[in-house]
Formats: sequence, structure tokens, C-alpha cells
Amino acid sequence: MTTTILLLLAGFALLLLGGELLVRGASRLAERFGLSPMLVGLVIVGLGTSTPELAASVQASLAGSPGIAIGNIVGSNLANILLILGTAALIAPIAVGASALWRDGMVGVGGVLLLLLAGSTTGLSQLAGGAFLLILAAYLALAYRQETASAGASAAGQRTAAAEHADPGLHPEDSGTAGGVAVPILLFVVGTAIIIAGGYILVDAAIDMAARLGVSDEVIGLTVVAAGTSAPELATSAIAAFRKESDIALGNVLGSNIYNIFFIGGVTGLVAPGPIPGGIMTVDLWVLLSASIVAIIFAYTGGRLGRREGGLLVVGYVAFLAATAGLV
Repeated sequence: MTTTILLLLAGFALLLLGGELLVRGASRLAERFGLSPMLVGLVIVGLGTSTPELAASVQASLAGSPGIAIGNIVGSNLANILLILGTAALIAPIAVGASALWRDGMVGVGGVLLLLLAGSTTGLSQLAGGAFLLILAAYLALAYRQETASAGASAAGQRTAAAEHADPGLHPEDSGTAGGVAVPILLFVVGTAIIIAGGYILVDAAIDMAARLGVSDEVIGLTVVAAGTSAPELATSAIAAFRKESDIALGNVLGSNIYNIFFIGGVTGLVAPGPIPGGIMTVDLWVLLSASIVAIIFAYTGGRLGRREGGLLVVGYVAFLAATAGLV
């Protein structure tokens, strides 16, 4: 078991390192070809910072472990809403703007409903995966248009800002526009290779852990894998909260949830289509839907998430983990 845990940690570390290198390389390549910093941030940084979750879910599906693949998506979103948003609110109350609440929050709720619809009909099929990616493209186009017109920052934009606060090297302006493309290409290729390797190690270790503990792949995906791949969001939201930039902390969570469902779910459906496990369909997706709605209600009452609401969200996450692990 010690070896399995070490391999699991190594897989997480490789995913984080590979994601960092990939995003840096892709961002600098995009700049070399004259893309606007806003577009680089929304698309390159936004999608790039989701690559660890993407690698884990796709490789789990290819390995015949849909419980880990879908559990990672659902568990990551639950961790975002309950643990990460709750922790950020405990650090500093979060003011909630109307656009974040109704547009970005409801897009996340709609994504959960679409997952439930897909699970009860075709499963996470190639058709469903393609539809999810089209919806994400439409959302990003709307976000880009509204941010260009200064109509208020979207969750995708705030997620990018949160990532750049945690790692200033991701900011497009920091890399400059001069120079060649050799180093950015090398960063991109090496980052991709490390992500693939980390994904294989993580999924193999997660499957082995599930077998050793006598639990289902779904439990490991919803808890261990999801918590590990959500660690960057926890760090970026906590940093934003400590800096009193509550809108960025909230946008990071909402943006991550949107990317998790529509980007990771979409690519997973296209590359490795399969059913959504019964336990996730009957319990965990409904828990995620309820948590999403409760968070919106908390934010709507008073226009902010205070420390009391944050504490309740964190307690809810602890209760979810205990119930999932069979401790209650």
C-alpha cells in the first residue's frame, strides 16, 4: 500500500508539473502568433489548467474505469463548491455579482442537468461529448465578447486571473512577444509528455488502491483522485481570498466547474465514450446538483457568501467524504 500511495502522489505531482509546462509553452506560442492576451487567457490558460483533470479522466476511461473518470469530474466539482468555495469564504466573505450568480452559476447547474440527461439516455457518448464541447465554445465566445465590451468578467476570465495570481509566470504579458518558438514548443511537448505519464501512473495507482481497499473505482475517483486534481483550484482560490479579491475566488470555482463538465466531459466522451456509473447517476450527481443550488441560494441571500455559509459548505464536504467512504 505504501508503494501505491507513493505512486499516487507521484502521478499528482507529474500532472501538476506537466500542466504548468504545457500552459506556459502554449501561452507563449499563442503570443508569438499574435493572439490577444485576453483570448490567450480565456482559452489557452483556461483549458490548459484543466489538463491534469482531463488526463486523469480520459486515461481512466481508456483503462476501463469509468468510475474514476466520471467520479473525478463530479468529485472535483463537489470539492470546488463545498471545500474550495467554503474555504475561500471562511478566509474572507465573498461578494457575489449578478452576472456570476445567474450566468456562470446557472451554466454550471445546466451542465449537471445535462450529465444527468446523458446518463439516463446515451451515456457519455461521442454525441454527448461533441455537444458539450460546442456548448463550451459558445460560452467562451460569449465570455470573450462580454469581456471585450467590458460587460463584466466571466467565470472563465476570473479563473484565468486566479491562476495568474497563483503563478505570475502564466500572465501573457510576462513572457513578452520577442524571441523564437523553440523554447515554447519544447515546453509544450515536454509538458504534454509529462501529463500523459502522470495520468497513467495516477490511474494505475488509483485502480490498485481501490482493489486493495475493497472499494469501487467510483469511490476513489470521487474522493482521492478528485481531491488531488482539485488542489490547484484550492491554492488559487485561497490566494485570491487572502488578497481580498473575492470575485476572483468565486470565478475560479465557477469557471473550473464549467471546464470540468463541458471540456473534460466532452473530450472524455469523444475519446473514450461509455456509460455513467449507476452510483454516480443515482446519488453523486444529485448531491452535486443540490450543492450547486444551495451555493447559489447562499450567494443570492445578501449578495455574498459569508463565513457562516462557508463553514456550512466545508462541513457538507466532510459529510460527503464520510458518506462516500462508508464512515457514516
